[in-house]
This record gives sequence, C-alpha cells and structure tokens, in this order.
Amino acid sequence: MSSLGRASAVIGAGTLVSRVTGLLRSIVLVGVLGSVSSGAADAFTYANQLPNSVFSLISVGILTAVIVPQIVKATADADGGNAFISKLFTLGTVVLVVLTAAATASAPWLVQVVAGQAKPEILALATALAYWCLPQILLYGLYALLGEALNARRIFGPFTWAPVVNNIVSIAGFLALGALFAPVPTVAAEWTPPMINLLGGTATLGIALQAVVLLVFWRRTGLALKPDFRWRGVGLGTVGRLAGWTFLMAFASLAAGTLQGFIISEAAGIDASATVTTNAWLIFMLPYSVIVLSIGTPYFTQISEHAAAGRDDEVRADIGRSIRTLLFFIAAAVAAVAAAAIPASRVFTKDTEFVTAEAAAQSAALVLLCYLLSLIPLTILFIVQRTFYAYDDTRTPFWFTMFQCVLIAATALGAWALFQSGVIPLAALAATVALGQSIASILQTAVAAWLLHRKIGGLQVRSWMAALGRFSIAAVPAGAAGWAVFLLCGGIDGWMLDGQLLGALGTAIIGLVVVVVYLAILALMRAPELKVAGSLVRRFLPGR
Repeated sequence: MSSLGRASAVIGAGTLVSRVTGLLRSIVLVGVLGSVSSGAADAFTYANQLPNSVFSLISVGILTAVIVPQIVKATADADGGNAFISKLFTLGTVVLVVLTAAATASAPWLVQVVAGQAKPEILALATALAYWCLPQILLYGLYALLGEALNARRIFGPFTWAPVVNNIVSIAGFLALGALFAPVPTVAAEWTPPMINLLGGTATLGIALQAVVLLVFWRRTGLALKPDFRWRGVGLGTVGRLAGWTFLMAFASLAAGTLQGFIISEAAGIDASATVTTNAWLIFMLPYSVIVLSIGTPYFTQISEHAAAGRDDEVRADIGRSIRTLLFFIAAAVAAVAAAAIPASRVFTKDTEFVTAEAAAQSAALVLLCYLLSLIPLTILFIVQRTFYAYDDTRTPFWFTMFQCVLIAATALGAWALFQSGVIPLAALAATVALGQSIASILQTAVAAWLLHRKIGGLQVRSWMAALGRFSIAAVPAGAAGWAVFLLCGGIDGWMLDGQLLGALGTAIIGLVVVVVYLAILALMRAPELKVAGSLVRRFLPGR
C-alpha cells in the first residue's frame, strides 16, 4: 500500500501542476480570443479538438485497455519485454504516421464533419488551423506510447509532468499572439495568415516538446528501444485482436462526440458552443484527473498484476478499496465545483461585443453543472472498466460503451429536436447536450458494474455504496455552505464576477469552505475512510 501511496503522490502532484498550468493556458487563451460568442475561439477549439480526440481514443481506448496489461505480462519474458516493446513501438509509429498523413490531407472534410452547422467564415478559419493541428496526432500517439510503457514499468512521474512543458509553451505563444495583434479579433473573417500560423504553430510545438520530455526519461526503463519490423511470433496478434474491440469502441465514442459537436456548432460565434463546452469539461476533468487518475492508475497496475496471477479475491479487494478511496475525494469535489460553478466559469469568459462576461459565466456554469452530474459514476466506471482490461476483456467494455454512445446520440438528437421546435433556446442547447451525456454515463456505469459482477463475482458494492452514503451526508451541507458564501459575497452581482482573477479567488474560497465543512462532518461521523485519505494526502507534503 505504501508503494501505491507514493505512486499516487507522484502522479497526483504532476497531474495537479499539469492541470493548473492547463487552466492558466485556457484562461490566457480566453483572455486573447474570448469564449461565448467568439467565432475565432470556436474555430480554434474545433481544429485543436481533432488531434485531441484521436489522442484520447488512442490513450484511453487502445493503450490503456491493451498495452499496459500486455507490457506487464511481457516483463516476465527472458529479456524483460524488450523485444515485444520494440516491435510494438515500431508498429505503432508506422500506424500513427499513416493515420496522421491521411487526417491532415482530409482536414477540410473533417472540419465539416465536426462543425458543419457553423458559419462559413468559422469553418474556413477552423480548416486553416486544422492543417497546423492535425500533425499533433503523431506527436500525441508517440507521447501516449512512451507514457503508458513508462507507467507499466511503474515509472509514473514523467507521463504526468510532461504536459506542463506543453502548457508553458502554449501560454507563451498565446501571450505573443495577444501582444503582436492586439486587439485579437473574435470575428473569424478578420483573421490573417500570420495570426493563424502563430496560433497553430504554437499549439503543435507544445505537443512536440511534450513527447520529447518522455524520451529523456526512457533510460529508467532499462529497455533498449529500437526499430524492429519483425512483427511475427511475439504475441502482437493477441494485441491486435484485443485492440480490434477497443478500436470499434473508440470509433463509436468518436462518432457520438462528433454528433454532439456538430449539433452544438449551431451556436458557434453566437452563444455557448464548442469553446464553452471544452472549458466546462476542463473544469469537470480537473478533479477527475487529479484524484481519479493519480489514485486509480497505480491501482490499475496492481489490479492487472493480480488478475494476471489469477488472484481474483485480491482483485475484488482492490476494486472495493480503490472505489471507496476515490469516492471520498470525488464527493467533496462535486460539492465544491457545484457551489463554485458560476465564479469558476467566470474565469473562462470575457466581455465581447455580443455578450458581457457575467452573462457568459452564467451560461457556461449551466453547462458545467450538467456535466458534473456524471462525475461520481465516471469515477466508479474508471475502476470497473479497467478491471475488464486487466482480464484481457475488451469486448465487454465495447458493448457497454456502445450502449452509452447510443444514449449520447439519442439525447443529442433529442436536444436538437427541442431546439428546432422552440422548446429550448439556442443558449441552452449546449447545456442540454451535456445533460444527455451525463444521463448516458450514469446508465453506462450501472450496466458496466452489473456485467463485472457477473464476470468475477462480488464487487463489494454494499461497502462502497455505504461509503458513498456517508460522503453524501457530508457533501450536501458542505456544498450548501459554499453556495452561501457565494451569496454572501453578492452572488451574480458580487465581486467574484468582476474579473477572471477574482473569479479564481472566489472559486478557491468557496472550495476551501466546502472542504473544511465536508471533513468536519465526516470527522464527527468518525468515517473510517478519513484515515486512508489522510495517509494519501501526507504523501504530498514536503519531505514525504
């Protein structure tokens, strides 16, 4: 357990710094381009999301699902897995090069697919930026391959710290854009080639340096990575069969997300659209990344080891322990983000000629709250889904992910129908789509947990549902206390919405109040999870 704690601390610290610098990156970008009613911001969001989507599919769908368990098994080989990993990396690089070339050549079509409802000038700017951004597919893929291999060898730090370099480079580039071309136009038609080149080039340079950082730490693996095109006889066929299911699953997720983006693009440059949903998702993912990934990733490696050894009892214990620990932190995060949704959203808005920053913050907060409903279910799903992967079962996750994708598509189309019929305004379209995604994720988690229970037996559901009940008893009044602080500070007319920095300060104050009240109530209840959580937190302290 101490090794898990140390690994969680390394990942958590790196992820926290990465996410904080990522937040600063987004704040600077909003300060330069705007968010709500900004055609330029939406164009860059669509262009930059294309390689990001592919990276998410590669990392979460194929690498995490297939590569980590296979590398863990390969370490038992006589050469420590050296031959297997070299062949795997060679094949992966070839596939990435071909995929990147095809995607870049298809940039106009891809932009039309993801943002076809947007105005022509927004589509034109998004296409120009996409030519710069799509080569990131290769860079993201190499970063993911290297990072997951390091994780499988229990070298967790570099993968989580490398994005900090990307964020710093991006911040510098955005500031340069603002300084050289101030005031940067939010209307897409007013953008010039030098502005496009600086913004697109900055985005891709940051990803390139992010991948280079991992190469610096490769020596720690003890593996001699070299090109090897002899792909027969080392088990890559097994990887291919497993990856077949995850590829289909990734494709289904991409299709559902593309449909959502296409529908939301109706509001691009007019109201809450792609940039708002991206920033809301960024806030949503901050606690997920810092808490779930930092604590859950070492557990996944341990679950993979126990599953490979056939120790199902230990796997079930790992599942119960990890979910209880994760939910302890996530329940507090849900309460804090819900209470601070409006000032947190204010950080990612600014005044434009079409909308005030305060009004934009309220619109963006609604999107954030709709996403927030799924944070607890997705936390549980993280462990459940990766347990399937640990047993080399990628087919079952495919089916429950397909179930989610169908629901996402259905709810997105339902939101579109409600807008077309006049039931909801254009301003609420993005929030309604986000709400549909949360509903789909909740139902997906229930189905996934049931299927895993059938596969390996008891998941200690009663224990972590009882724990969730305790956490909820503490989180609800804690969230109410945070909301009371917001109201006492003036609410939507108060100082927390007077600027981006004040919004960040207000968010921090509300979050601190929520956490203090949450911990105080759990201490009064003598919740047993406090001891485990305290042990993990102490790992982050200096000297630990």
